[in-house]
Amino acid sequence: MFGQINLSRLDFTGTVSEGFPVFVRFGKLMVIAALVTTTSAHWILLQTVAWTTMLADNLQCCSFHEAVDKTFDGEHPCCLCKAIAAAKRSEQKKEFTAQIQKLEFPPVKENFILTAPSRFQLMPQANTFAESLVQPPPTPPPRAFFV
Repeated sequence: MFGQINLSRLDFTGTVSEGFPVFVRFGKLMVIAALVTTTSAHWILLQTVAWTTMLADNLQCCSFHEAVDKTFDGEHPCCLCKAIAAAKRSEQKKEFTAQIQKLEFPPVKENFILTAPSRFQLMPQANTFAESLVQPPPTPPPRAFFV
């Protein structure tokens, strides 16, 4: 029993999702993370958390209307709001700017002349499809296919 290997366990005939669910889940999480970072949704999520905590803190000492005004007026930012704003500014500075260089060619003084090759010959147009319809079928009919 110890010398035999169960080859059915080594066979990878199933799909990837059947054999390796961890890799599939990890791949999906990586795609989600890439989409979140490319659309800057992480800053929106952090800003939402900052506003929620600011609103909760302001509700402890003020009325609802005053707390909402104080949270969203922009004059009373919390430390998280300041950190998010600084990070957004530094992120915008780090963006890659491609320097496009135009290729300038010196003006050519010679005139281009296009000439046909010395052995140039137009081929007659042949309609092989129409010619095959005009030919009569072979007589007697071939019998090799019917045997």
